[in-house]
Amino acid sequence: MAVEFRVLGDLDVRVDGRAVRIGHARQQCVLAALLVEPNRVVATGQLISRVWGDEVPDGAAATLRGYLSRLRHALAGTDDVRIVRRHPGYLLAVDPDRVDLHRFRALTEQARRAEDDATAISALERALGLWRGEAFDGLTTPWLAAYRQTLDRQRLAAALDRNDIALRRGTHARLLPDVLDLSGRYPWDERLAAQAMLALYRCGRQADALEHFHRLRRRLAAEIGADPSPPLAQLYQQILTADAAIAPPDLPADGEPGTPATDRSPGAARDASAVPRQLPASPGVFAGRTAQLARLDEQLADAGHPDGAGSPVVISSIGGGGGVGKTWLALRWAHANAGRFPDGQLYVNLRGFDPTGDPVGWPVAVRGFLEALGVEPARVSADPEAQASLYRTLVAGRRMLIVLDDARDAATVVPLLPGTPTSAVLVTSRRQLAGLVTTHGARPLPLDVLPDDEARELIVRQVGAARVGGQPDAVGDILRFCGGLPLALGIVAARAALNPELALSSVAAELTTAVSPLDALTGDEVTTNLRVVLSRSLAALTPEAAEVFTLLGLAPGPDIGRAAAAGLTARTPDGLRPLLRELVDAHLVQEHVAGRYRMHDLVRTYAVERAAGDEAGSRSALCRLVDHHLHTAHAAALLLSPQRDPLTLTPAAPGVTVERLDDLAAALAWFTREHQVLLATIEYAAGNGLDAAAGQLSWTLATYFDRQGHWHDWAAVARRAVEATGRSGDRPAQAQAHRLLAGACSNLGRYAEAQRNLLAALDLFAALGDDEGRAHTHFDLSMLHDRQRQPREALPHARRSLALYERVGSPLKQAVALNAIGWYHSQLGEHHDAITFCRRALALSEQAGSAYGQANTWDSIGFAHHHLGEYDQAVDCFHQALALFAEIGDRHAEGIVLDHLGDTWAAAGRPDAARDAWLRSLALYEELGHADAEAVRRKLHQ
Repeated sequence: MAVEFRVLGDLDVRVDGRAVRIGHARQQCVLAALLVEPNRVVATGQLISRVWGDEVPDGAAATLRGYLSRLRHALAGTDDVRIVRRHPGYLLAVDPDRVDLHRFRALTEQARRAEDDATAISALERALGLWRGEAFDGLTTPWLAAYRQTLDRQRLAAALDRNDIALRRGTHARLLPDVLDLSGRYPWDERLAAQAMLALYRCGRQADALEHFHRLRRRLAAEIGADPSPPLAQLYQQILTADAAIAPPDLPADGEPGTPATDRSPGAARDASAVPRQLPASPGVFAGRTAQLARLDEQLADAGHPDGAGSPVVISSIGGGGGVGKTWLALRWAHANAGRFPDGQLYVNLRGFDPTGDPVGWPVAVRGFLEALGVEPARVSADPEAQASLYRTLVAGRRMLIVLDDARDAATVVPLLPGTPTSAVLVTSRRQLAGLVTTHGARPLPLDVLPDDEARELIVRQVGAARVGGQPDAVGDILRFCGGLPLALGIVAARAALNPELALSSVAAELTTAVSPLDALTGDEVTTNLRVVLSRSLAALTPEAAEVFTLLGLAPGPDIGRAAAAGLTARTPDGLRPLLRELVDAHLVQEHVAGRYRMHDLVRTYAVERAAGDEAGSRSALCRLVDHHLHTAHAAALLLSPQRDPLTLTPAAPGVTVERLDDLAAALAWFTREHQVLLATIEYAAGNGLDAAAGQLSWTLATYFDRQGHWHDWAAVARRAVEATGRSGDRPAQAQAHRLLAGACSNLGRYAEAQRNLLAALDLFAALGDDEGRAHTHFDLSMLHDRQRQPREALPHARRSLALYERVGSPLKQAVALNAIGWYHSQLGEHHDAITFCRRALALSEQAGSAYGQANTWDSIGFAHHHLGEYDQAVDCFHQALALFAEIGDRHAEGIVLDHLGDTWAAAGRPDAARDAWLRSLALYEELGHADAEAVRRKLHQ
């Protein structure tokens, strides 16, 4: 899986394009300290200093190891990134090109070594485009604060070098906004002041250039009593006298971008009227999209054909759903770069998904372009193909920008492409236009919703910083409601701006109390009505894809896998694949991970509204989805724990596809992928009369939740199971649900609640005459007493469970009970008896092929040997247990055994080995949030 680290802004880690959460700020500081020196060892003391500065807490080294362990877990599965322990510290093994900071430095070095200005400025533009704000934004350690200043100086140096080259190349008009912005941030830099003055002068703003000098001179005099430097004063005189030495460079007509237009081909128009400037107004309020704007710059630089050979340059095909800001971005970039296309800019709204009219065909667009190019009507043939040929003749060899907005398909775009590579084409569409990418080399630029910081910036620019800053909670509610969708943000922000006396909390309340979220997003025009915008995207789908879209909106959880979606829609996965592809192509659904699909919350709301008229069909679809999850989860649960007694499930409904899971690893991976989906499915089932399924799904998750330490989730679903089985009157299922809830409560340290539930289960099993259920529950009671360090109370329950297991003839469960009896004897100091019982348990577990039973028993035997002073035998036993638990994937049990191993090493006089084992145990406990972490921490601080 591809990983990318971005630090030139806030710390952002992405794996296959998906954001990965890296704990709290201290943990992020550890990663930052390693990222600045990839593949180099950072000493432990240096890491501690970088993270804590002069205020190093007690146990900082142990805490650091815990942070590193969590970072390894967060980055697990990425083959090209590893955190390695290497004396005297740690290193992050990663390709530096995966870190934007090091890409920035490589690009600036590439620019320094470049032999020509075009190569140098391209590298510097790409380098500067990597920045998204202050480096390591939000991390405030002293070391990072100092390092941030160093990086800021490097960023400024790159910008100054870029500016010098741009001025040499005559692109002062395009450069001016950036130079003025930088001047505001660095008002004392005289090199920058000179660049701003020169750019202003060359753009025909002589008075502004002179005033820029006077402001700097006044500032210098007031603050430090100095005058501007002689070179700056000389430039002032040159501007004052319009010295020819500082005039724009006189470049060849076919040379640098930004040069005056001249005749370049026989088909070029020669009068001013034939230089079209068709771009609509730039967005009045624009925020964010820094990375996308930089990417468009890169695509233009990368795709150019200075030798005049090759196919037309399609800068980018900007794709995204309705309301995501495609036109907004295209026009912003087009206006900022208009100076690079001196022969004019053509624009057409193709209305591919416009709710107010039919799509514009390419012949209509060509006719409009010919008029803009100054063609006399008498010269225009009636034949559309002849018109297209004339259009290509007129733009051949000219440096023009052609913006094709809201294209419905590639077939509309292709006839509008120039025939020579001197022009650039920018396309927007709600579809991916794969044909344009395949046959014409278009560079796709998928557009997603705005991240929170950019969404907040958009509201600030529309409403005002003071108003936003005074009501942070209301702004947070608005951001959550809009989910980063620019159209939604624009509608809400406009409403607030038009009512300046209205509190933002009132605006937020209006959003959250509307009957439907879409009712709150109805603008004054159809193009600002989100429901209408989405309806046009849907109208372009095939009926089958539209049906799938509606049903996908009903699915509980944050996303859905292809097999689950097949069950939901009563299709086969292969039959569903092209319909999902159609929805992805229309940007109504995102395939954010291969084979997994999700919707924006507001798009989902629209899908649910469409489904409202078919209640019976919706319920049938959701019942199929529950069946899919239940049957697949049941198979996965038995792979995780083969010794569990399987449930008796009702056959899955027709049309349901059950996923095939071949082994333990596949089962664990499936549970990990579906974790949040299964929680949501249980909530749906429990709230919609599917009580049996709610209880059974809770049962399937118990082993996974236990081994991964998700005890709060375990407790939540178990409570739903107790409620659901109580409603259904299924007493055997209710008894099992009480056992499940007790297991979660026990792990969470809620021992009284755990005991109440086990006693309730015991009463139910006794009333049912279920000896095996009673045996399970007595065993659970023994474990509950063991957790409370009450071996004397635990032992009778373990013996009772063994007797009941022997009565029902369950050798594997007998092994489990024998191991427990041996363990409790060890807790009571009767270690020889313990080994006897545990050896019997080990033999039965081996006969049954139970890796889990063997692992638990090796741990018990190791504990007994330890307390008999037989440390070598104990260590061997613990290593056997660790190997088996690691294979099974039970991280909680690994933590327990590592704790025991540390005790043994300490007793054997090996403090370093003991410390290492305890640190590994502590790291696991901290990741799982387990209460036993504190006991291990105390051992480390002794």
